[in-house]
Amino acid sequence: MRHGDKINNLGRTTAHRKALLSNLACQLIEHKRIFTTLAKAKSLRTYIEPMITRSKKDNTHNRRLVFSHLQDKSAVTELFTVVSDKVANRPGGYTRIIKTQPRMGDAADMAMIELVDFNTLYVKDAKDGAKKTRRSRRGGGSTAKATTASQEAAAAPQETVTPAPEASAAPATDDQNDEKIAE
Repeated sequence: MRHGDKINNLGRTTAHRKALLSNLACQLIEHKRIFTTLAKAKSLRTYIEPMITRSKKDNTHNRRLVFSHLQDKSAVTELFTVVSDKVANRPGGYTRIIKTQPRMGDAADMAMIELVDFNTLYVKDAKDGAKKTRRSRRGGGSTAKATTASQEAAAAPQETVTPAPEASAAPATDDQNDEKIAE
């Protein structure tokens, strides 16, 4: 029985599972979004979130602790520079898991796991989040100004630009090329 066993072994030995999660974590840090099975994504979330929390405080001890799990210098550097800057103000919940369609071959449950702060689709811009003014149905206000501006632009004479005639250059002869080279 598995009373109190909180880890999903993923059908692998301990060494294989640690290597798998380390590789998935390195790929997630590098690409910011990966597709994997749902079970692996859930295990990866519990594996990588403490590392991202450690990366907020950049010191040698934290770098060594994270490197002991990842075993990849470029991933550690990326985590402590790029990722930690983005998640500095976030109190937790650095990853998002979104279920996708089942895999074609064996119908395994698939999911996309991504770093939350690197997805630009869900981030609200300041311009989009601004309150929009209500418009009247009577036709007054800014819509009347916009139509007059477009009418003025249509009434203004348009300048036509004619291309300058190109001078026909006679092809250089071999004698002229030799003289240029000699000089």
